Order: sequence, then C-alpha cells, then structure tokens
Amino acid sequence: MAGKSGIYTKGGDKGETSLIGGKRVPKFHVRIEAYGSVDELMAHTTMLRDLVDDPSLKEDLLTILDIQMATASILAADCDDSPVSLPEVGKKQVAFLESRIDEMDASLKPLKSFVIPGGHPSISQAHIARTVCRRTERTIVRLMQEITIDEEIVQFYNRLSDYFFVFSRKIASLLRIEQKSWNSML
Repeated sequence: MAGKSGIYTKGGDKGETSLIGGKRVPKFHVRIEAYGSVDELMAHTTMLRDLVDDPSLKEDLLTILDIQMATASILAADCDDSPVSLPEVGKKQVAFLESRIDEMDASLKPLKSFVIPGGHPSISQAHIARTVCRRTERTIVRLMQEITIDEEIVQFYNRLSDYFFVFSRKIASLLRIEQKSWNSML
C-alpha cells in the first residue's frame, strides 16, 4: 500500500496556516493575502512567459519569477531566526526592472495617449499581470502597516507594474499590432 502524499498535511483544514517560523495565522491574515497575491501574480507572469516567443523577454520573465518567489518567501517568514535562509530583494532587483523598462521604452514610439489594452492574447496577459501587480503592491503596503518590510520590495512591485505596461507595448511592436488610443467620448 502506498504511503500518504506529502502534498496535503491537513494542517489548514480549520482555516489556519503556518508561516515560515511556525506561527499559525488565519488564512485571511493580511500576510497570507500578500504572499498569496504574489503567488497569483507569478501564475499570470508564467502565463505571459508562455505566450511570448522573444527569448530575451522570456529570460526577463524568468528572472522576475525568481524575484517574485523570493518575495513570497520573505513575506511568509515571521521570525528573526528563520529555519531557512531567506533571499534578499533590494536595490539590485529594482535596478534590473528600471534598466529593462528603459531599454524597451527607448525602442518604442513615444506614448501620446492612454491605450486600450488588448490586440493579442500576450498583450492582454501583460495587462492582466499589470493589474494583479498593482493589487499585490497595495496588499504589501497594507501589510507594512503591521510589520517591517524593506521599502525595496514595494519599489520592486511598483516598477514591475510599469514593466508589464511597457512589456505590453513592446510585444505589440514586435507583433506589429497597432494599439488603440483611448479617446474619451465624454
């Protein structure tokens, strides 16, 4: 007879979960919401990576996924003496995004108005990632009201939403898709 799977522990069956360090919190705790939002954003980032063909852009997204995973682990740790070594997310990761944004933006026509998202599944997925990223950032900022979080983590997610926007424009350019300008009818 096969042994029990290591996938389920039954530890969360009553609405609580463990943080790194062992502390138990309700599954609706803002810390869980924060790293759960990062997890959701990772799924959208992965989908975006699967939809693009450009090797450089795919590599960027793989780096971003690594940073997102690092962030999730930092947000999930509630102890000063973590039983696992936690990665750092700081100025280097923010600078990575800024350099990639600048590089992509320099290759694009100047933006003269807001654009209506869409035109291709990969463009739409970049906008989905952008909006989930904004919510993730808001959740992390809310968590900052309760615990100390390095400001660079918030800066990373702030830049990441900008990155996804410029990424959507870069994909449109590579695919030669004309993005629709938003012209308010009001």
